[in-house]
Amino acid sequence: MNYKQLRVIISGGGTGGHIFPAISIANKLRELNPRTEILFVGAEGKMEMEKVPAAGYEIVGLPITGLQRKPTLRNLWGDIKVPFKFLASLRKAGRIVKEFRPDIAIGVGGYASAPLLFAATRRRIPALIQEQNGFAGLTNKLLGKKVQCICVAYEGMERFFPADRIVLSGNPIRSDIHPYSEAGRAEARKFYGCQEGKKQLLILGGSLGSGTLNAAMRAWIEAGCPGGEDVQVLWQCGRYYKAGIDAFMQGRQADNIRWTDFIARMDYAYAAADVVISRSGASSVSELCAARKATVFVPSPNVAEDHQTHNAMALVRKDAALLVRDADARRDLLPTALGLLHDEKRCAAMEANIGAMALPDAALTIAEEVYKLV
Repeated sequence: MNYKQLRVIISGGGTGGHIFPAISIANKLRELNPRTEILFVGAEGKMEMEKVPAAGYEIVGLPITGLQRKPTLRNLWGDIKVPFKFLASLRKAGRIVKEFRPDIAIGVGGYASAPLLFAATRRRIPALIQEQNGFAGLTNKLLGKKVQCICVAYEGMERFFPADRIVLSGNPIRSDIHPYSEAGRAEARKFYGCQEGKKQLLILGGSLGSGTLNAAMRAWIEAGCPGGEDVQVLWQCGRYYKAGIDAFMQGRQADNIRWTDFIARMDYAYAAADVVISRSGASSVSELCAARKATVFVPSPNVAEDHQTHNAMALVRKDAALLVRDADARRDLLPTALGLLHDEKRCAAMEANIGAMALPDAALTIAEEVYKLV
C-alpha cells in the first residue's frame, strides 16, 4: 500500500479509554508516513487537553459537554446549556474542518467526536470511527450512519452499526504489552521482587483507584488473608486512595502484599502475574488479551450503558475470563481469584482462550482502513 502524506483530524476523548487508542492511531499514521499532519479535536477542560500535547500533538478544544445523569440543581442548569454548547461546538468544528482541510476525519468516541464528524461528513470528507467497547456508545451509534468505516473490538456489533461498514480491528494498545518468554517473565519477577515458588496476583484499580477492589482487599486482609499463604500480591490501589491504604496497612504484618498508587512498568507487572483482577474497560481488556493473562473482571457499574459488563461477558462466554459483580466483590472477589490461582489447569486454558481473542495489530489495521478510504 502507498502510504502517502495525509492531513488527518482525530476527535473524541473524555477518558483514557478514548484518548490512548486515538494517540496510538496517530502514532501509527506518523510511523507509516512521518510527514502526515495530524490535528486532534477534544472537549475543553477534559483530560485530552493535557494528554494529547504531552504525546506531541496539537489539539483544539470545543465547548461541548454531556448530559449529567445525577439529578441535582447544578446538573439541571448544566443540562439546560448542553444544546447551546453543542451548536457552538458544531459551528467551531465547521471552521476547524474548513481551515485544516483534512483528507479524513477519525472519531474515537466521547463528546467532541460528534460535532467534528457531523461537520466533516457534511462536507463529504471521508470519515471513520473506532468503537472500543462491546456495547456502542451513544455518540458512535449516531455517527455510524454517517461514516464509511466502523472499526470495532468485538464481534456481534451488527446490532449497533451497518454490517457492511464494520471492520474487526481490535483496540490499539501499547506496543510493549505482549506474551513474555520464560526468560522475560523471570526478569519481570526479579524487577518486582517476587519470591521463588510464590504465586503472583496482580490487582489493577487504575491510576485513580477503585473503591470496590480496595474494599475487597481490605476485607480479605482483615480476615487474615485466607488462602493466600503461598501468594504474593501487587496491588494498584490508585492515587485517590493511597493515603487511606497507607494508614490501613500501618502496623499490619503483610510481607506478601505490595501496594502502590501507580505501576510504571505495566508490561513487567503483566508478565510477572499468574492471575489478574481488573475492571473491564476497553483498553484493560485488550491489554489482558494481548498479555494472555487469566483474569477476574469486576465491571464498574458507574459507566454508560453498563458497557464494562458487555466487555467482560464477551470473554466470559468463551471461557476466557471470570466475572464477579461489583456488588458481590467484597465477599467473593478474593476467594474467586485465589481459587483460579490455585487451579493451574484452568489458568492455562483461560490464558489460551484469552490469547486467542487478542488483536495486537489494531492500530495498523485502522491506519490501513484510513488509507483505503482516502
